[in-house]
Amino acid sequence: MIVSELKSLLASRTLPQMMASVLLASLCWGTPECAQSQTDLELAEFYYNEGSYPQAKLYLEGIWRKNKTNAVYTMYYATLLALDDFDAAEKVVKERLKRRHKNSRSTALVDLGSLYLHFDLREKALNAFTEALDNLQPGRPSAVALANAFIKLDELDLALATYVRAEKMGTTGFDYELANLQGMRGDFEGMVDAYMNLLSTKPNYLRTVQNSLNRNLRLTTIEDNRELVRISLLRAIHTYPDNTVFPELLVWHFTQIRDFASSVVHAKALDLRLDEQGVRLMELGNTAQANGDTETALACYRYVASKGPLNPYYFTARNEVLQVRFEDLTSSVPADLDAMASLAEEYAASLRDLGVRSETAMMVKDRAHLLAFYLQRSREGINALESLLNENNLNERVAAACKLTLGDIYVFEGLIWDASLLFSQVVLDFKNDPLGHEAKFRNARVSYYGGDFNWAQSQLDALKASTSKLISNDAIDLSLLISDNFNLDTLTLPMEMYARADLLRMQRKFNEARTTLDSIATEFPGHALEDEMLMMSADMFLEQDLLDTAMILYREVVDLHFDDITGDDALWMLADLSHNRLGDLTAAQELYEKLLFEFPGSLNAVEARKRFRALRGDEIE
Repeated sequence: MIVSELKSLLASRTLPQMMASVLLASLCWGTPECAQSQTDLELAEFYYNEGSYPQAKLYLEGIWRKNKTNAVYTMYYATLLALDDFDAAEKVVKERLKRRHKNSRSTALVDLGSLYLHFDLREKALNAFTEALDNLQPGRPSAVALANAFIKLDELDLALATYVRAEKMGTTGFDYELANLQGMRGDFEGMVDAYMNLLSTKPNYLRTVQNSLNRNLRLTTIEDNRELVRISLLRAIHTYPDNTVFPELLVWHFTQIRDFASSVVHAKALDLRLDEQGVRLMELGNTAQANGDTETALACYRYVASKGPLNPYYFTARNEVLQVRFEDLTSSVPADLDAMASLAEEYAASLRDLGVRSETAMMVKDRAHLLAFYLQRSREGINALESLLNENNLNERVAAACKLTLGDIYVFEGLIWDASLLFSQVVLDFKNDPLGHEAKFRNARVSYYGGDFNWAQSQLDALKASTSKLISNDAIDLSLLISDNFNLDTLTLPMEMYARADLLRMQRKFNEARTTLDSIATEFPGHALEDEMLMMSADMFLEQDLLDTAMILYREVVDLHFDDITGDDALWMLADLSHNRLGDLTAAQELYEKLLFEFPGSLNAVEARKRFRALRGDEIE
């Protein structure tokens, strides 16, 4: 019987498992009793792992009498529990309890209590647990082992009692364990206090504490927990004035809850105290800027710039001050041309002060963009960038960024093939880099402007999987425009005229672009491009600050072209303008909700859902 069972077992094993079995057997080769015990143990393991507990028990009973190792005990005890064999299980646990050394007797008593709990004998279980506490030995290992045994049973109060007793016996240093335990118990105040105690002696636990606070307290959504952490940190700063870990954690805390303005005060104090030369403020400025807090970002960069030219971040900080304002102005619709002119002069003043060099190249780039696209001084911008690129000491990535802007200005001036040459250079230099992807997109757009739609679409299709979400989305939009209006149409002229209008719009020649669109409508009435033409007209009216006219056209797209590819974009624009320009929150909420239901796959769906929930008053994680 045993031989046949063993053959079946070995037949089901992989080669490494069979080799392990041969090795085990060879260790006791020539000893019949050893070989038989090994066979029984393998069969017991097999049946146990298969869930065949009655068969496993048959072998484990005999094995347990001869082999009382922890592994055999664990398997035998679990088997008896699975079979609800209380008497046998209690006998095994008590037998093992007698053999335990005093240092491990407590955890063995927890096993006995666990057995009683399994059979709903709560009072007997509590007696066993109390005895386990009474048998706790001095020293950290004993306390942690007993507390963990209680935690496995979800007896969290008993785990806490274990650490309390251990401390009374003279063993300390359980702050980390206590913090985790208090978190499990839902005592967040106790958890935070324990973490403060831990950091007072072990500041290297800072990252661990940060992760735990984020995970357990959900600081971004629960106001009471934010206040709990803030008060606890201020108390710790007062108690341990020489310990910098608490101000550092407070800066992190304010950053997590997006209160960047409060972070600045403490970040400056740390910068002076630790002589960090502004690096913490630069990081905070970048974070604030990425989250739309331009005022705090400017405060951070101006602070670092005030340290003077000898500071290693001086040039970067000076540039970032201008960059924040540049991004704010260029993203605003309509454009504030007076503010653009003022910023361009600030760029010029900074360049006179700092000189044109590699460190200020991005200032030259952004100023050239303002001159060309908003201030009708394209030639000045081109000359500045061409002169800059003739310098041989530019960083390769900086030079590539300048080429992209210069290429855009060439397109703006109608020099689309000169632009294509520049974009191609960047593609070759940065093939598998976001810079290369950006250049490839702009090159595809140049081909689109020039009417080479097939080549443009082949390039756009390759960019749809770009690691840059922004580039990928732009590529998808332009590819859909071409495929929806060109590939299925035997007439190429309407699409060529539309691309020409798009180029005129990019060149801010709005009246000429609108005339071209009117020509399409007249010569090709009812063409599939009608919804795109309405969208382009609406966008241009918006850039000219004709909000009412723009919204009428967006509404027309929603009403008449809801099923076209521009339907969700028009609905998004109506919602955004109602929300942020008109302040009509009720209308905005309804439009966001409509977009979510009608266009769940829209690229705007994620932001629409976030705004809709905020307007509805949801608590967003």
